[in-house]
Amino acid sequence: MLLRVRKPRIHWKALTRLIPALAAVLTAVLLAPAGAHAAPPGAGESRPVYSYADAVRETVWVDTGLDGDGDGRPDRVAADIVRPREPAAEGRRIPVIMDASPYYSCCGRGNESQKKTYDAAGHPVGFPLFYDNYFVPRGYAVVLVDLAGTNRSDGCVDVGGRSDIQSAKAVIDWLNGRARGYDARAGGSPVTATWTNGATGMIGKSYDGTVANGVAATGVKGLRTIVPIGAISSWYDYYFAQGAPLYDGGPDELSHAIESPGAQARCDAVQRRLADGAPRSGDWTRLWRQRDYVPDASRVRASVFAVHGMQDLNVRTRHLGQWWDALAAAGVERKIWLSQTGHVDPFDFRRAAWVPTLHRWFDHYLLGVDNGVEREPVADVERAPGRWSTDRAWPPAGTSPAVLRPRPGDGTGAGTLGTRPAGPGSTASFTDDPGLSETDWAAHVDGPAPADAAFATPPLTRDLRLSGSGTVTVTATPSTATAHLSAVLVDLGPAVIRDYADRYEGIRTLDNRTCWGESTAGDSACYKETEPKTTGVSATVFSRGWADLGTWADPGKGRPLTPGRPYTITVDLAASDHVVPAGHRLALIIGGTDAGLIEPPPSRPRLTLDLARTWATLPLSGGAAALRP
Repeated sequence: MLLRVRKPRIHWKALTRLIPALAAVLTAVLLAPAGAHAAPPGAGESRPVYSYADAVRETVWVDTGLDGDGDGRPDRVAADIVRPREPAAEGRRIPVIMDASPYYSCCGRGNESQKKTYDAAGHPVGFPLFYDNYFVPRGYAVVLVDLAGTNRSDGCVDVGGRSDIQSAKAVIDWLNGRARGYDARAGGSPVTATWTNGATGMIGKSYDGTVANGVAATGVKGLRTIVPIGAISSWYDYYFAQGAPLYDGGPDELSHAIESPGAQARCDAVQRRLADGAPRSGDWTRLWRQRDYVPDASRVRASVFAVHGMQDLNVRTRHLGQWWDALAAAGVERKIWLSQTGHVDPFDFRRAAWVPTLHRWFDHYLLGVDNGVEREPVADVERAPGRWSTDRAWPPAGTSPAVLRPRPGDGTGAGTLGTRPAGPGSTASFTDDPGLSETDWAAHVDGPAPADAAFATPPLTRDLRLSGSGTVTVTATPSTATAHLSAVLVDLGPAVIRDYADRYEGIRTLDNRTCWGESTAGDSACYKETEPKTTGVSATVFSRGWADLGTWADPGKGRPLTPGRPYTITVDLAASDHVVPAGHRLALIIGGTDAGLIEPPPSRPRLTLDLARTWATLPLSGGAAALRP
């Protein structure tokens, strides 16, 4: 669904709140040492004027105000900090870049799976990723937070719930003088963050970016911007798609896998609550409601720079689409990068452009540098491996919904897809085959296909661009009491694409390294280079949606189906931005279980589609007029 974009809201009361902040910025500029943060004419960016080797490295344990592990003491989360020494000595306060993660000890971060390291006394030495090496010399502090229940933090992992979000929010509160911090995990002396002005930007990929979304949705003061990369916006949609299970496990298993050994021993009760609150039926429960950040988009104060792989089959682009649309409706300032990769960080798919763009983004929103980044095109979209285009808005101006309707074929291949509806009584049937996937369906679109129903346009006479999120409304009659539906959009025609189905999801890691910032003996700024890993294809699936037909009446609760009775359901397609080039065909394929992407139902139903009551609503550049010959 396309939502009209509102201009960012700035209420007069908000302007009055900005006056102290502006005064603080002016004071910081006047007190800055010569050259610090000064930009050469026309550059408009902070410069590496501080020593990384001499930076302060410390750990502060912040009181979250919760007792998730039930030990009778408030949970404390570990915040490992690296910050330039010079500003504090000169009486200057600096902003913070924060990455809050559960993965610093269990799994690692980045393409090289870096983990935190410490010296014999427990002082932090190695900070994963390049943020500290690059930004600390430029006058930022970098704070890496261990979520509750992980690494050196108390509490338990509750997978996107109150404890996860409070772990990071409490640190922002501490940075702004609203929470208590200590120099030890238990007891210890109070620590205050006198070295910071409290302005915080959160960044992170996957779970880390998800926490950034959740914290922003609280409206916490001091959070100026977030950069969620391949991030979840609703945990229900990570585990289910309209009632259809995407995985054979739940949040309790994830919690146990990433918790520290100590937390695993003390957090059984939390994991039981996670299992009980997330039934495998796919029903919407209170647990999922608490982990849905989309309804709270109106509370977001921070700007948002969202990055997502359009072929991300881990955190699927439904998360991006619904979050982006909700932020747009709330007037939140936004920017977006869409790649053709899977679940990959931009540092590994577009490094040379990513680092300076991120630098300018943080300079603008955390240092107040007027570098024009907020006036640049909103969207960067990867059109082919390594080839990008830009748009002033996303979806671009002129995009509007258009309805495409399937019509039956001659029985030997795909039916047709166009603007004319099928006649009354037109049907297409298939039998769910849990062993076949969307790539199998697309490969046989022009031949007999007993496990799906495919419909395609004639070869296009001009390029057709789809930008945003679409839907497919299906009227289907099942032969059993349970049935799953899949709907996919396919570009039929030869192309060279990033190999997103490969283990590395569209990148190849090289042996040579490039350096991004300053290094120490314990923390290198040099990372292995990557290049696109490509493959030639004859068909490209570029948008997908799944549903349990049993949720036809209530998306929050499935129910048994009556065999032989028709049901109508609308399947939400994941957000995408794809150009079907002239000469190619656009196909809609409707099937049952999409092998490897959703779990099969208990039965193996035969489904008969009523084509007169089945259609796709797609966001087309130019709207319905784009379909005319």
